[in-house]
Amino acid sequence: MDYLSFDLGASSGKMFRGVFDGERLALSPVHAFRNRIIPLAGGLYWDFPGIYDGMCEGIRKAMAEKPFGSFGIDSFNNDFSFIGENGDLLFPLRSYRDPRTGRHQDAIYRKIHARALYMHTGNQIAPFNTFMQLAAMWEDGQGYLFDYADKLLFLPDLLGYYLTSRKYAEYSVASETQMLDWDSRDWIDELLQLYRIPRRLFAPLTMPGTVIGSASPRFLSQNQVPTFRHVAVCEHDTASAFLAAPASKSTAILSCGTWTVIGAENECPIINEYGYVNNIANEGSLPGHHRISINVMGLWIMQQLRADYAMQGQAFDYELIQTLALRAAPFAAFINPDLSAFYHPGAMATKVAENRLKRENQPLCATPSALFRCVYESLAFQYRWSLEKLEQFLNRKFQAVSFVGGGARDEVLCQFTANALNLPVIAGPVEASSVGNILVQMLADHAISHIAQGREVVRRSFALREYLPQEPGLWQEQYALYCGQVHPDAGQL
Repeated sequence: MDYLSFDLGASSGKMFRGVFDGERLALSPVHAFRNRIIPLAGGLYWDFPGIYDGMCEGIRKAMAEKPFGSFGIDSFNNDFSFIGENGDLLFPLRSYRDPRTGRHQDAIYRKIHARALYMHTGNQIAPFNTFMQLAAMWEDGQGYLFDYADKLLFLPDLLGYYLTSRKYAEYSVASETQMLDWDSRDWIDELLQLYRIPRRLFAPLTMPGTVIGSASPRFLSQNQVPTFRHVAVCEHDTASAFLAAPASKSTAILSCGTWTVIGAENECPIINEYGYVNNIANEGSLPGHHRISINVMGLWIMQQLRADYAMQGQAFDYELIQTLALRAAPFAAFINPDLSAFYHPGAMATKVAENRLKRENQPLCATPSALFRCVYESLAFQYRWSLEKLEQFLNRKFQAVSFVGGGARDEVLCQFTANALNLPVIAGPVEASSVGNILVQMLADHAISHIAQGREVVRRSFALREYLPQEPGLWQEQYALYCGQVHPDAGQL
């Protein structure tokens, strides 16, 4: 059977055909389109009709080339909309970067302390979680939508609904809403009642690997394509990416795209005080592949730098960014990549320049080269900072890092990460979310029997590149200086 994956990221939607011959998986691009945040008045939104149209166009292209039998969707998590009883879209799809949660964050934490919220779910404390978005809606006077809506559907489930007419809530996405109990796999009434969120809004919880059903007759008629089945994969793109990482228990996994998520798999959730203090996240996946992770801002900063310079008439592709970064003076300044200033779009060059921590006796310039270098080095050091927290949390010492996602094609970031962590970095596959998406479709199709078998397929099918640490003494010295400047109070945690 041929498999089709739809991987929706913050900057693009990509569709790939997967063909498995029993030994290797061949991945070929079918369709891609741009995705972006659209500012409107004081809010930030996704173009959901455009996303849906891009998905339909990709399905038509794939079918015109050669029919496929199975389809799966993965995307970023936490964003949602409401539908009415007849399927009408009742509300535009807000972006998780929308500033309204920041406006109401203090009011929300007065109703429930951040620590209490963490102890319920072990989800990271962050403004973008679904609970925070729903609470901010209520604080903004939009709670009436809870009464008039039939269902709340998360972004990939919403796309799946308009594909199949089936309403469901896939587990890996639902597990990161800050509202789901790990043991019961049910919504937490205490949290719902804080903001009068009706239980009936949530569709039935569905585990990854479930065959949702065939595309609806309406969808098939509107798009003039033959039938195919839709599988609920691990619909959070990072959950899919982690499954594609050729990793063992001694290997950390670093999924790098707009966000960087660094973590490891564990049999079960871990929720304790250390996790709260260090904001270590528990995130769902297939049984046995529960994820323990830390978020770092990631290549969002580079993407926004590129956008800033483009508005000034300076075009930088990623190859040029790498070349310029290597020409700049090393270790001239550091930033904390996770500063809240970097979270929102716009004016990123100014933000990076203004938030650099100057090194003694180092010239401080704000050329593109200098800013690119600063971001690369700071990301690599923040990865080490995060990995050390995870090692202590899990009581596990990692021997290597599996570096997957779009960042795996960035040779400078991969090498700097190996240097900073003083560990070998195995880079690839680049399209890890799409590969993990297809692996779960293959599980549903019984083409493979477990993810360990799928990871062997990944090793055979995709070119992986190893980066070994260079100049470990110098990077260790600079990491100590980074910690002293960026995390001066670390000893108090």
